[in-house]
Amino acid sequence: MKNYIAPSLLSADKNNLEAEIKKVESFGAEYIHWDIMDGVFVPNTTFNVETVKGLTKCHKMVNDVHIMVANPKKVALEYVDAGADLITFHYEAVECPICAGKIINMLHEKGCKAGISIKPNTKVKVLKELVEKVDLVLVMSVEPGKGGQKFMPSALKKIKTLRKWIDKKHLDCLIEVDGGINAETSKLCRKAGADILVAGSYLYGHDDIKERMESIR
Repeated sequence: MKNYIAPSLLSADKNNLEAEIKKVESFGAEYIHWDIMDGVFVPNTTFNVETVKGLTKCHKMVNDVHIMVANPKKVALEYVDAGADLITFHYEAVECPICAGKIINMLHEKGCKAGISIKPNTKVKVLKELVEKVDLVLVMSVEPGKGGQKFMPSALKKIKTLRKWIDKKHLDCLIEVDGGINAETSKLCRKAGADILVAGSYLYGHDDIKERMESIR
């Protein structure tokens, strides 16, 4: 297991993104999390490919791009070209292990790591065939599309199941959790087997962001 933090720019000051990115990097974050929403797969819209492209080289963290979009096969390549190191797409946007496998292979061929995510109401068993192919599984502990939601404890069982699968087969696959992460829920996720915790509203907008990052280690 790893012990990484991925601050989410969804809650950062959108008018000063470069400074917000460099701030968490200086405090030891290993990943920076980009939430990409198309207004179709989820109701809201957020960053576009031009914004990501303009900022992926201003730091040395992993550019962790989570595409919450209806057509991940088309959109993914745009973010590879923009400088993404890791692209995570949603199982619900393809709903077919074979289709998901094609996107994973496409990303790997482009030299980009591939992740797959599931919403709170999606059973973790749909990923059993895919865990061996991806570099990361993202468990959503809130409904995707909006920051500041309360953590859903049902995510913990999914994390534990994934941890068993990964450890049993000695897979090189990380478990990431996104949604409602704070000092209390982070402990539950780490105990369940999570490697990377995404936190947005708990970190950004607070003067003690460094201490808050340490609290979710």
